[in-house]
Amino acid sequence: MTEAHLPPTGSVKIVGRRKAAKIVEEIARDTENPDVATDLLLVVLDIDGTILLADETLSPGVVDAVEHAHRAGHEVMLATGRSWEGTRGILIALGIAPEFVVCSNGAVIMRRVEGDEADYERFHVEKFDATEVLTLLRQHLPDARYMVELPDGRRLYTEYLEDWNLVDARRVSFEELTAQPVCRVVVVSPGQSEQDFVDLVERIGLNQVSYAVGWTAWLDIAPKGVDKSTALERVREWLGFDPAHVLVIGDGRNDVGMFEWARENGGRAVAMAQGPQEVRDAANEVTRSVEAGGVAAVLRKL
Repeated sequence: MTEAHLPPTGSVKIVGRRKAAKIVEEIARDTENPDVATDLLLVVLDIDGTILLADETLSPGVVDAVEHAHRAGHEVMLATGRSWEGTRGILIALGIAPEFVVCSNGAVIMRRVEGDEADYERFHVEKFDATEVLTLLRQHLPDARYMVELPDGRRLYTEYLEDWNLVDARRVSFEELTAQPVCRVVVVSPGQSEQDFVDLVERIGLNQVSYAVGWTAWLDIAPKGVDKSTALERVREWLGFDPAHVLVIGDGRNDVGMFEWARENGGRAVAMAQGPQEVRDAANEVTRSVEAGGVAAVLRKL
């Protein structure tokens, strides 16, 4: 084959360092320029173990990376197992005010009040009767600490635990926990390991609710069929994002549902490197650990 038969090709131009740096800057500006066409994403971040370390400090580079994603036009929001009281401060630390925030593992969706970036309302709340599940768990975990979140955001707990945010919370008897419908149940058993909890849940069965086992024998229970993914699908529809234009990042078992939701719709599900193997297996990508700035590494490439 002669050169005349070959398809036309482009050319390579060698430039100096300053010129190369300028080109890179232009590309970066185009990435963040709303006038340059790009697929805007719904970016969903878990909190603990994803953007926060165990000591409650922020993962390296995450604030700047979130700002970069926001400037590029992406909608950055949070989806967490935390209650709203434990979530609002994280929004402030990140410098964002998304239209929606998913709390309590999907049982609560907060919506920003129009005209006030600091004010949110409980826009959608799922609730259930926790009497049966609480009674069953207490038979097997009589020394555990129990907390419930009520539909209006108030919380009731049986015993003090240092890790709990007790703003707007009240200590009550175990019997009072079941006196009214709840949107979330938290069970912590300090004397047991995470694997002990996993084995217990498998042994006794919790078919009437949705649940996730977290670090240090922490069991989070939500209404049946409710998890982060069910809430995020509502948010996606409200905001009008294409199902494939979703990026979710998390590290825990309570993130598996949103990983599967993103993957099934053609989106990206990114697991943190330090997460359990089953969580990493549920994602289609794995980033660095939270200590190594895993979220920042993903968002800076958007």
